[in-house]
Amino acid sequence: MASELVPQSRILGVGAYAPARVLTNADLEKMVETSDAWITERTGIKQRHIARDDETASDMALVAARRALETAGLSPSDLDMIIVGTISGDVPMPACAAYLQHKLGAKRAYAFDINAACSGFVYALSIADSFIKAGTVKTSLVLGSEVLSPITNWDDRTSCILFGDGSGAAVVERTEENNSRRILSHHMRSEGDLWEVLYIPAGGTAVPVTPEKLLSHDNTMRMKGKEIFKVAVKTLADFATQALAANGLTVKDLDWFVPHQANLRIIEAVAKRMDFPMERVLTNVERYGNTSAATVPTVLDEAVRSGKVKPGQTLLMDVFGAGLTYGSLLMRW
Repeated sequence: MASELVPQSRILGVGAYAPARVLTNADLEKMVETSDAWITERTGIKQRHIARDDETASDMALVAARRALETAGLSPSDLDMIIVGTISGDVPMPACAAYLQHKLGAKRAYAFDINAACSGFVYALSIADSFIKAGTVKTSLVLGSEVLSPITNWDDRTSCILFGDGSGAAVVERTEENNSRRILSHHMRSEGDLWEVLYIPAGGTAVPVTPEKLLSHDNTMRMKGKEIFKVAVKTLADFATQALAANGLTVKDLDWFVPHQANLRIIEAVAKRMDFPMERVLTNVERYGNTSAATVPTVLDEAVRSGKVKPGQTLLMDVFGAGLTYGSLLMRW
């Protein structure tokens, strides 16, 4: 008796959104002691997008979601599940995904957020893939949506140069087991003992926000850049190798490397460690900065819409974020 086929999943459509306001390095020169040359040399970033005061993570997610659904040829009523990776939701409760579900009119879908910081989109993709393989979901909407500007310390020249706002989305749908164009595998890990290299001190139940905490910027991101650089380069390279090996592949079989867009110097160091050519690494960090969970879907959306990524090509997403969290996901487009 033949064994029952296990359903697989594939990305059917992508979409992205960036706020209209652009903050350049020249603009930052007027705000903190820095320069375009200094920022470019250390990060590769030239500009970033900043949300309006009335623009929330769910507002941005709505635009990205509609674009992804349009690309996939589906409507909100086709969705079974919505997952948003974010650390900057509209409010502490309810989830950003709940607001998005309401604004989108996806009445059949259940919705929830995950907080894995910059790894959020890939973590969410792995969840959607697992639900689809379990047979409980047919179509899922996965997003990374971040409004980091309100939780950025604009007086800290070492960190404010890095971050921007944006949203990216992917429609993930069930496909046949024998379809080569699918998610092949995902690999996740966390190292909670490294939480202090990137965190926000106040805003939770342990340390509520008070006027004093606002004055000391304890409601904004704190980071240890040198420590993050070292850990990120090694971990991203290791997770990329792990994902390829799990599928019997090598870097020579990889068409595109899609890393978290934290810092161009990190990306270049990882590519060098992998012996992978930079011309096959997807990047947009120079124009968007680090948009946390939104980086991977926004750079993927650009590459797909431009025709750079073609059907049948193999892509490797590779991320790290506060937690610390890590993850890789290998797929065939």
